[in-house]
Amino acid sequence: FVVKADEIKAKGVDTIACMAVNDAFVMGAWGEAQNAEEILMLADGNAEFTKLIGLEMDGSGFGMGTRSQRFAIIVEDGVVKYLGIEAPGEI
Repeated sequence: FVVKADEIKAKGVDTIACMAVNDAFVMGAWGEAQNAEEILMLADGNAEFTKLIGLEMDGSGFGMGTRSQRFAIIVEDGVVKYLGIEAPGEI
C-alpha cells in the first residue's frame, strides 16, 4: 500500500489506513520505519475494534495474545463495500 498509495488515491480514495493490535507508539514507529507518510496508522491496543468486527485471533501459543487476522476493507460513506480476509498461512 505504501508503494501504491499515489495510484490508490488517484482512484478517489480519501484515506488509506493500517490498523493493528498494537499501541499508538508502536504504530507510529512502524509507519515511520516503513516511510508510510501517506498511510494513517491506527492502533487497536485492546483489540476492541478487532473483536467488534469478529476478526480477532488467539496468538497466545506464540506469546502474542489477542491479535487481528489480516484483512483489507473498503468503506464508502460509512458502509463496508468490500471485506477481504487473508486465509491462515496465506501471504
